[in-house]
Amino acid sequence: MRFIMSNMRATRPFARTLFNKVPEVTAIFWAIKIMATTLGETGADYLIFKMKLGLPVTSALMLGVLALVLALQFRTDRYRPWVYWPAVTMISIVGTLITDSLVDTYGVPLTVTTAAFAAALIATFAIWYLRERTLSIHAIDTPAREGFYWLAILFTFALGTAAGDLMAERLGLGYLPSARIFGAGIAAVFAAWRIGAIGPVLAFWIAYVLTRPLGASFGDFLAQPVANGGLGLGTVLTSETFLVAILGLVAYLAISRIDLEQSRRA
Repeated sequence: MRFIMSNMRATRPFARTLFNKVPEVTAIFWAIKIMATTLGETGADYLIFKMKLGLPVTSALMLGVLALVLALQFRTDRYRPWVYWPAVTMISIVGTLITDSLVDTYGVPLTVTTAAFAAALIATFAIWYLRERTLSIHAIDTPAREGFYWLAILFTFALGTAAGDLMAERLGLGYLPSARIFGAGIAAVFAAWRIGAIGPVLAFWIAYVLTRPLGASFGDFLAQPVANGGLGLGTVLTSETFLVAILGLVAYLAISRIDLEQSRRA
């Protein structure tokens, strides 16, 4: 999808301009992002149920790891694949755990969590734009913008988890049909961008939200037992497979640096 490489580059005051802290968005970007969402879904289930850590312990542990990874990400002066993508993966896991905690531990309905995270994401975008006058990922070059960026990413993962579970489980659509619906939504966003109905920044963020439930629904389809509508591969095999694939692609990006080429040309 080429719209993901066409986000508008914001005009920034010279004194504030540093290196961009996020990658150029390519097909590999979306591939890793979707796999990270799948790993977030199955990895969280693996830690909770297979490792028998339980939801509270798993949540606390993953929050601690996320804090360390984000601290490292904020300390870097530019985008580095081996720092950026672990942060995305950890936020995927934590976003899943936040939604699961609200629903399973505190009994908050999925309809409420979906609406609440949607409102939180919209509020984040509104404050971000009012302060920075841009939502472009080509302009993540100050601590404030990076903070807004990662907060938005967290809410997209939490929202995607809630929306995916709402459709697949509460509405009874099933995992694979839900994945197809979200995939069709992404295709519709791409088509709308191609004909000029929506801008590249809006298209990117809508697609970013939709890839979360797409990856989560597909992950559940692979991991869940056949009796529950899945393929029965289990969380261990599914998590390990996607983790290896993510590591391979991140290694390729680190070596090839193809997600930096567009920045150098611009």
